Amino acid sequence: SSRTRAKALCGLCGAETAVPARNMSSHHYSPVDAEDLPGSYRYRQKTLQRWRFSMFLSFAAGVVVCMIAYPRLLPCKACAPCEKASPPVNVADVASRAAQIAVSKCPACPACPECQHKPCPACELSCPKIPECPSIAAAPAASQPDDAEVVARHRTKMLARDMVNIAECKPGQVCRADALNRSRVIGQKGITLWMTGLSGSGKTTIAEALERRLLYKLGKNVFRIDGDNLRTGLTKDLGFSPDDRAESVRRASHVAALFSEAGVITMVTLISPYRKDRDAARALHEKQGIPFMEVFMDVPLSVVQARDPKGLYKKVAKGLIKGFTGVDAPYEAPLHAELTLKNSELPVEQCVDQLVMALTAAGALSGHAMPDGLTPPDGGVHINRITTAPEALLARRKEAETLPKVPLTDIDVNWLQVVGEGWAAPLRGFMREGTLVQTLHFNSVLHDPNNVTGDYNSATTDWMQSSFPRERVSSPVPIVLPVTDFTRRQIAGAGAVALTNAAGVALAILRSPEVYELRVRELIHRTFGMTDDEHPYVKELLKPGKDYAVGGEVELLGKITYNDGLDAYRLTAEELRAAFKAKGADVVYAFQTRNPTHAGHAFLMKDSRQKLMARGYKKPVLWLSPLGGWTKASDVPLDVRVKQHQEVMAAGELHPDWTVMAIWPSPMIYAGPTEVQFHAKSRRAGGASYFTVGRDPAGMPYSSDGPGHEEGDDIYHPDHGRYALMSSPGVGGMQFLGFSKVYYDKKDHTMRGKDESRPDDFISISGSKMRKLAALAAKPCPPTIPSDLIASKCIPPGFMVQKGWEIVSDYYIRQKTGDWVPYSKQLGGLPLAPNMRSSAEQPFGKVAFTAHFVGADGAQISPWHNLALYPTASEPSFVNFVCEIPRGATAKLEVQKEKPFNPIMQDTKKGALRYYTYGASFFNYGMLPQTWEDPAKKGFNGTVGDNDPLDVMDLSSRTCKVGEMRKVKILGDLELIDQGELDHKIIVVDAEDPLAASASSAADLPAGVVPKLVEWLKRYKTTDGKPENKLASDTPTSAARAAEVVKECHESWQALKARGAGTTGFWLG
Repeated sequence: SSRTRAKALCGLCGAETAVPARNMSSHHYSPVDAEDLPGSYRYRQKTLQRWRFSMFLSFAAGVVVCMIAYPRLLPCKACAPCEKASPPVNVADVASRAAQIAVSKCPACPACPECQHKPCPACELSCPKIPECPSIAAAPAASQPDDAEVVARHRTKMLARDMVNIAECKPGQVCRADALNRSRVIGQKGITLWMTGLSGSGKTTIAEALERRLLYKLGKNVFRIDGDNLRTGLTKDLGFSPDDRAESVRRASHVAALFSEAGVITMVTLISPYRKDRDAARALHEKQGIPFMEVFMDVPLSVVQARDPKGLYKKVAKGLIKGFTGVDAPYEAPLHAELTLKNSELPVEQCVDQLVMALTAAGALSGHAMPDGLTPPDGGVHINRITTAPEALLARRKEAETLPKVPLTDIDVNWLQVVGEGWAAPLRGFMREGTLVQTLHFNSVLHDPNNVTGDYNSATTDWMQSSFPRERVSSPVPIVLPVTDFTRRQIAGAGAVALTNAAGVALAILRSPEVYELRVRELIHRTFGMTDDEHPYVKELLKPGKDYAVGGEVELLGKITYNDGLDAYRLTAEELRAAFKAKGADVVYAFQTRNPTHAGHAFLMKDSRQKLMARGYKKPVLWLSPLGGWTKASDVPLDVRVKQHQEVMAAGELHPDWTVMAIWPSPMIYAGPTEVQFHAKSRRAGGASYFTVGRDPAGMPYSSDGPGHEEGDDIYHPDHGRYALMSSPGVGGMQFLGFSKVYYDKKDHTMRGKDESRPDDFISISGSKMRKLAALAAKPCPPTIPSDLIASKCIPPGFMVQKGWEIVSDYYIRQKTGDWVPYSKQLGGLPLAPNMRSSAEQPFGKVAFTAHFVGADGAQISPWHNLALYPTASEPSFVNFVCEIPRGATAKLEVQKEKPFNPIMQDTKKGALRYYTYGASFFNYGMLPQTWEDPAKKGFNGTVGDNDPLDVMDLSSRTCKVGEMRKVKILGDLELIDQGELDHKIIVVDAEDPLAASASSAADLPAGVVPKLVEWLKRYKTTDGKPENKLASDTPTSAARAAEVVKECHESWQALKARGAGTTGFWLG
C-alpha cells in the first residue's frame, strides 16, 4: 500500500529513517563494504534488492498489459500532434506509448534524512524517455459514424437477435383472457386507429373531438397516443432521421397494441411518413389478432401550410428547419387506408361521424363480433335454434314422437318463431319464471354470455340464488307459453316436451321444461299499465284455464313456414342479414308498418335515407318490415299489406335497389311505449342500426269503459312511445330517426311536413280517413283538390301508388266476404290418409278447408254411409273406426252430416275456427260409420241421443291420419251428458295394437288411463269458459254393453236411411 512506510538506513551514517514504500525502488545508495556494516544493515540491504527486483517485474507486466489493452481503450495522448495511423499497428510505437504511460508519473527522489555524514549521495533516476512519434505517411481521413448512426446500428442488431429465456404470454392462453370474452365483458372492443397525415392535417383536432364523443356521449374507454407527447418521454431519445422515425412508429405501435388488447379504443396520431413503417405497425396488430384501422388525413400541402397551427411551415419557409415532411422530406400516402378523411372539405363533426360509423361497423362500440359488418343482436349473441342438418332433423322428429305434447295456439307459434329464429336474442326459448320476473319489473334480463355463473341463461329458476351475471339486456315484453293444469300434469317430470301445432305436428322440442304459476293479472298490469279486459291481447291472456306457463330453451324442427303464399318474405335473421349484404349495405334502417304504405310513409323512408347519407353512409338499405304475427281483427290483413308494399316498390317509390321487404314474425300486443322498445330491440337481430319511429307507435284506444276512461280514449299519450324509445336505457347500439306528422300538400301533390305559412294548402289524411275512403271506393280527385275528401269521395293524386290503392280499396269493399290472410297463421300440414282429397286453395287452417273421401275408383264416397260398420258380421266386438282428429291435434274436425258426401271439415263458431284448448289429446278421436244416436230415443235419466254418429276414443299407440279407417276392438263406453243429450264415447283399441291381445274391457287398460279419459271428458270445455260436463258414471261400461250400444245406433242409422232425411238436413246419399 502507498500508505505503508518502511524502515531504511542512510548510505552514509546508517541512520534508520522512514521512507514511503512506493519510493524505495527509486533510491540508489553508495557502495559500502559489508564487513564495515552491522549485521542488521546487511539484512536490510538484501531486502532492498529483492524489492527492486519485484518492481522490475511489475514494470514489465505493465508494459505487456498496455501493449494489449491500451489500443482498445485509450487514445494516444502523448502523440497528439501526429495523425492516427491506420492498421496494422506498429509494435514499436505501441511499446513506446506503453513505456510512456508506465513512467509518466515517475516519483521524485526523496530527501536524505539528516545525518552526521555529508554530503548526501546523489539520487539518480533511470526513467526512460518518451520516444518521438514515428513519422507515418499521411492516409485519407475515414468518415466516422455519428452517435445517432451508431445507436441505430446497435438498435437494429439488438432487435434482430433471438430472444432466449423469454416466456411470452400470448392472447388466448390461460395466462391471459381472450379478446372476445374481454370485449363482451367491458362492452367494447379494443382497436387501434392509426391516424396519419402531414403536420397540420387535423390528426390531433379530429382525434380530440372523437375522444370527447366516445368518452362523454357513448361512455367508451378511449385513449390517444400523440406524437408530441411521445417525444417528451418514450421517444425522447429519437431524432427525425428515417431510422429514428421508424423506431418511433415501432414503439408507438407496440404501446397501441397493448392498449388495444386491453380493450381500449386507441388512437395514434403520428405523421409516420413512411409506408413501410405503417405497414409494419399493421402487421404487428394482425399478428396479435388486434383490429387495426389506418385513417388517412388527406389534406393538400397548400391547406396545411395555410393552417400552420404550430408555425412550423413558416420556419421551413425561412430556412430554419430542414428535412420537413411534405416539403423537403418525403411523405408516402397510404394506398389502402380503411378510412380517408378529406377534412379540408368536411366539418370536424362530420369526420367524427364517419369515424364512429367505422368503429360501429368494426364492432368496437359494442364489444361483440360483427362478421358481416352489421350491428349485432342485443347481447351480442346470434341466436338460431333451427335444426337443419337432415340426419339431426330426422332424429329429433323421431324423438318428438315419444315426448309429452304441449299444444300451441296461433299466437304461441308466432312467439316460437320469434325465439327460435333469434328475434328476441339472447332469449333462446320461452321465459322461465326468473326471466319473466326480471322482464316485468326491470324491462331487462341478466345475461351471461361467458357462462361464468353455470349456464345461468338456461338454468331452472333458483329463488335462493345469490350470484348473478353483471350484464343486462333489454327485455321489454313477456314471452311466455301458457298451459292448462291438465298439460302441467301431463308433462310433469319430463326432461323434454314436444311443442305441437293445431294439426298435431311437432314444431319444436323444449328442453328441461320449467312449469310455474302464471300470474296473469300481474303480467297485464306490469306490461300494459292499465285495466281494460276487452283490450285485444289482454283478452287473449285472460282466456280461462291457462293458469300455468312452461319455460325452457327450444330446438326448432326445421324452419317454421305458414304455406300462405307469403313464406318468401319470411326471412330468418341470418337470411335477412345476408340479403342486406348482397345489396352492399353499410347501414340498415328499419321501418315497421301495420298499415298500407302511402306517400307520407314513403316520404319518411326516403327522408331517413337522405339523413343517413348526409352522415357519411354510402349505401343505406331500408328494411320495410311489416309486422306478420297475430293482430286484432280490425287491422289490415297481412296479405293485403304485403301485396300493397310490392306495388309501392314496383312503382319506384321505394326502390328495390335499396329496399328489402321482410316480414317480422312477432305478434302485436298493443302495449304502447313498452312494446315499441321490443320492436326496436328485435330489429337489431336482423342487422338494423337505425329505427324510424313516428308518433304513437304501438298505441291504441281503450276497448271498454273503465275508471277514469271511456271506450275510444287513447290508452297511451301519442308522444310517449317515441320519447320512451329514444331515451330508453336498453336500446344498446340502436339509433333512431324520429319524425313528426306529415300532411298532404295540395299544391305539389306530395306528403310532407306542414308549412305554417300556408296552412290551408295541407290536408290531414289519417288512417281512419284512409279506411273510409277505401271503403267508399274513392276515385281520383279533380285538379282542384277539395278539403273534405270524404264528402267528395275522392283520393288526391300522389297520396298512394294507384295499384296499391286498388288493393287496399278492394279489401275494404270485400272485407267480410274475401278470403284474407289476417296474420301469420299456419296452413296445411294436417296428415291426411291416402284415400282423402283436399283443395290446395283451401288448405287446413282456413274456414273452407274440406277433406273428401274417395273410393278405389277415385269417386267421392261418404264415410258415414258408404263405409261398413263391421269388418265381419261374425265379430260384433270389432268395428271399423274412421279417424277425424289424430292424437295431439287440437282442431275440432268432424264429419259434416249436411254436406254432400259428408266430408271432414273444421267446426266453426261465429265464423271462427274452433279448437280444443284444454290440452293435447292422448287418444285418436273419430266416428263409427253407419251409426246414429237417435234423438227420439230416451237414455239415462231421460236424456236423448245427440243426433250424431257414435264418437270413438282410440287408445292405440299409433297416431292415425285424418280419414284413415281401422279395425278396432270395443273395450267399453263412457256416457257424456251434455245439455240433456246423451253422447256415447266408445272406447276402443286398434285390433293390431299389442294392447288388443291383453285387454278385453276398459278395466284392463293401464293404470291411470281411465281417470285421464274421465277428466278430459268432464273438463275439456272449461277452457272455453263453459261449465264441466257430467258423466252417467265415471266407470266405463263393459265391452259387451258398449257393443250393444253400437248395434242399437247402427239400427237407428238403418232406420234413418230407410225413411230419408226429412227435416234433419242430413245428406244421406
